[in-house]
Amino acid sequence: MGILEKIGDIEREIARTQKNKATEYHLGLLKAKLAKYRVQLLDTGAKAGPKGEGFDVMKSGDARVALIGFPSVGKSTLLNKLTKTHSEAGAYEFTTLTCIPGKIEYNGANIQLLDLPGIIEGAAQGKGRGRQVIAVARTADLIMIMLDATKAQNQRELLEAELEAVGIRLNTQRPNVYFKVKTGGGISFNATCKLTTLTEKMVYHILHDYRIFNAEVLIREDITVDEFIDVVLGNRKYIRALYCYNKVDSISLERVDELARTPNTVVVSCEMDLNMDYLLEVIWKNLNLVRVYTKKRGEYPDFEGGLIIRANSTIEHVCHAIHRSLADEFKYALVWGRSAKHNPQRVGLSHLVDNEDVVQVVKRR
Repeated sequence: MGILEKIGDIEREIARTQKNKATEYHLGLLKAKLAKYRVQLLDTGAKAGPKGEGFDVMKSGDARVALIGFPSVGKSTLLNKLTKTHSEAGAYEFTTLTCIPGKIEYNGANIQLLDLPGIIEGAAQGKGRGRQVIAVARTADLIMIMLDATKAQNQRELLEAELEAVGIRLNTQRPNVYFKVKTGGGISFNATCKLTTLTEKMVYHILHDYRIFNAEVLIREDITVDEFIDVVLGNRKYIRALYCYNKVDSISLERVDELARTPNTVVVSCEMDLNMDYLLEVIWKNLNLVRVYTKKRGEYPDFEGGLIIRANSTIEHVCHAIHRSLADEFKYALVWGRSAKHNPQRVGLSHLVDNEDVVQVVKRR
């Protein structure tokens, strides 16, 4: 029996098993086996051959956004609207056959936007070019899932299921669990909180199923079986996702209002240029980027340029962004802006900067 058949058998058994307290343990073991077979399937596919034309795209700019969705939802049209890149658009499926990069210039940042071929149901099993699409999506800082507002709601659920199947977790945080494989001593299990679904017995069986017999496990929050399996596998990607509903000019105002109020959602019409400025604003917020200006002694700040860095960055990150050796020569920095208690404030390398701060770095002589 092949891996696909084994995956199918387990999925069918999970579907027909009633979900209650008595079956939690059995379902947990089935999910562990399912995750293991999916990893084996993807590893086998990754070694089967080259990525294919257009998929080996170098990461550039200050952030990367992967644009995915079913065929003919308007991804190519959106890329053409937001960037200066031309991506072939057509009223038929699979117009885009390769990964097409474009560049969004916004708030002084260069954001790489990738128009990926239309993903279809079954991508995790290698149908279409789904596995290649997913491999690129795993490298993104933000996944923008484009949906057709005129189609059924299950589009979103199908795409989420495909991404979940290959280890991409959308809009969730990494579980607060300490896990380390050891060379001996057996399995040490501790939890600092009450666990409602996961049990010590289940943890032991899941680890044994992965041939892990010596490990230290410390669970600091109430997690599910699936989340613990993610910790064990260690190859899960936790990525923010933004849902973009296109063609809202073709649905009722009541439906537009309903979609617009859904968390992490933006409604647009690419053909009519509706809400495109707001979409850029939401992309910027989801990427958690900030702009910091630099200043030389005795001169005005450079408000024309500026550095684009991640939110919650420190002065040390600013130094690395200016020049890789600057942190080694650092003496102190003067900061003007929201992060300063007074202007200017003399700070060290660990000081957290805020958006539109002005920073002057003073080097050791």
